Amino acid sequence: MDWTVEISIPAEAEMDALPPGLQARLIRLMELVESIGLENMREPHVKHIDGKLWELRAKAAEGIARGMYIAVTGKRIVILHVFVKKSQRTPRGALALAYQRMKQVEV
Repeated sequence: MDWTVEISIPAEAEMDALPPGLQARLIRLMELVESIGLENMREPHVKHIDGKLWELRAKAAEGIARGMYIAVTGKRIVILHVFVKKSQRTPRGALALAYQRMKQVEV
């Protein structure tokens, strides 16, 4: 069974607000997950944050973007929050929002 990538409704709106280059990179990473499988993805493309929370890491001329996600049963990932990263550390608000949305997702 292949991996599938789902984008939560709030994350989809956040993705649409990204600059075109970053949006394209994140879409490419999602397609890569679907084609080669999440288990074959490594840094710098994915990174473990904490517990069940992971991030897709995209870099383009417009800057750096992150797509925070969780892996759920049935070989699928759900993108919870998408944002442009502006500092070295992931903002606390972004983490809090991802955790809040994680509670709403069916695991």
